[in-house]
This record gives sequence, C-alpha cells and structure tokens, in this order.
Amino acid sequence: MSTEQLDSALVLDAVRVTEIAAIAASTLVGRGDEKAADQAAVDAMRTALNALSIDGEIVIGEGERDEAPMLYIGEKVGRGGAAIDIALDPLEGTTLTAKAMANALAVMAWAPKGTLLNAPDTYMDKIACGPGYPAGVIDLDRSPADNVRALAAAKGVAAEEITVCVLDRPRHAEIIASIRSVGARVNLITDGDVAGVMHTADPATGIDLYVGQGGAPEGVLACAALKCVGGQFQGRLVFRNADEKERARRVGITDFDKKYDLHEMVRADAIFAATGVTKGALLDGIRREGGHIVTHSLVMSSSTRTVREVRMRRPA
Repeated sequence: MSTEQLDSALVLDAVRVTEIAAIAASTLVGRGDEKAADQAAVDAMRTALNALSIDGEIVIGEGERDEAPMLYIGEKVGRGGAAIDIALDPLEGTTLTAKAMANALAVMAWAPKGTLLNAPDTYMDKIACGPGYPAGVIDLDRSPADNVRALAAAKGVAAEEITVCVLDRPRHAEIIASIRSVGARVNLITDGDVAGVMHTADPATGIDLYVGQGGAPEGVLACAALKCVGGQFQGRLVFRNADEKERARRVGITDFDKKYDLHEMVRADAIFAATGVTKGALLDGIRREGGHIVTHSLVMSSSTRTVREVRMRRPA
C-alpha cells in the first residue's frame, strides 16, 4: 500500500479513534483511579479499531499478550483491509488524568506494515528537537550541556535562551545539573514524554529540546509525530536485566547498544493522531457543555507534512 493510499483512507479514522479513547478516559479525570482511567481508554480504543476496515497489528502497545485485557503487542485489530503497524497509548498520562493535571492525551500512530520499530517495553534514553536545524545538531552521545550549546549556536541565541523539557525523576538529576550548568532553563514535567517531545516542534510551547530516559514505546510514538512535522530524535534502549533483553530478542532486536534515529524507528510515512484528555500546552481537554462533548485533536501526516487541528462537538 502506498503512503498516499494510507493517508486518504485512514487519516480521519485515526483521529476518530483517539477522540473515542479520550472521551472514555475523561469520565475518570480527577477521580484518583489510574487503572480505571487507563482501562476505559483501552476498551474504547479497541472497540473503535475493530470497527475499521484495516488489517492492523499492534507493534507498540500496553504490554505483551499475557497482560491482556490491555491492547497488547501482537494483537490483531480491524475487520480486514489495509495492512498497517499500529503504535498506541490509549491514555498517555494515567497519573495526570487521575489527578486532573495537564497534558493527558490519547495518542496513536500507524504506518505501512513492517515499518515501525517493534520496541520492547523497556526504557530508552532520548533526545529530540524540532525542525529547522542542521542534521546532527543534537547527539545522544554528547552531554546535555554540549547539546544545549550546539542547539543554541544553530538557533543563533545564547545558551541561556534555550529551554529543555525533562521528566521530573531522580534518575535525571545529573541531566538537569548539566543543563543548568550552561544557564539553560529546565521545564520539568511529571508525566507524558510523548507530549514532551512533541512540544519541541511547536514554537508556542517555548520548548527547544527534550532530554531524558522514558519508555521505549513512547519513543516510537514521539518519532511518528516528529516525522510528520520535522525534527530530530535519537534513542537508545536501556536494559535493566536479562528479562528485558529477552523481550528485545523476541521482537528481533539483537544489537542492544544501537543508537536509533527518527527514520530508523519510523521507516515509512506515518499518520499520527492525538486528542487531549486534560487541557495542556498543545491541546485542550475534553469539555462537556450544554449537553455536548467537545474534543480537541491533532492529526498529522508525514507524506504531506500536514497538521490538522480538529475540534469536534457532538451530543453527550
């Protein structure tokens, strides 16, 4: 299937799926139950996917088969049709949702079959920036401070003018110290590193760079988004034990030290969709007003470099 066919047939279906998942999760906003919110999004997204004319396989999901009823890696969805790889996070930011905090999203990406990295459920070291910079301006093997300096030089500003998004985790203490050592600002987020990476591609967020360690599956989703709008990303899988390496082997990964760039993680044109669950820097959250449900989504295509902002209103 060509990328043109993939776009015309499925781009609007993608955003409908994330809308349905976000609406389901929104009923649990602020109720303190992360698992219930995640399960509501999973159930709604699975139902929506199975109603589509696709031959879809989950390559980035919420765990492995024995962890069902989550949307697991290898699960087949759809009624038959276009053969596609699917990467998804029905609720990126379960804690954000449970606590009614900003930036919870329902996110999904798809691409022709065999073109998304089948990343195991491990950690990944990541660095990302938005479009408009020379290739190689950032490098995972350089220190955060050196990456800040390089990006500042490419942007034509002082390092003090650079803002770096980092997950607020104890493991990132050295990264944060390195960034601040050159005078750059650190924007700490509690959860949601797909949104964190996406922020680098939107000047309105004020985020120039994303650095840190987060989930490998979220890395693939973030790459799909950046591929649609431009930007740079590098990632390297992080293995904490032999079991995690065995998970990687099961999905065909044998080079445990490989540094992946964006186009190795997403090897063909992709579609990315995200719908806000709670209000954030990129998207508004689900609103209920006057007997209606209002959603705010983005759906993006890398083949056409288009970004559609979609606001939907329907009876509650």
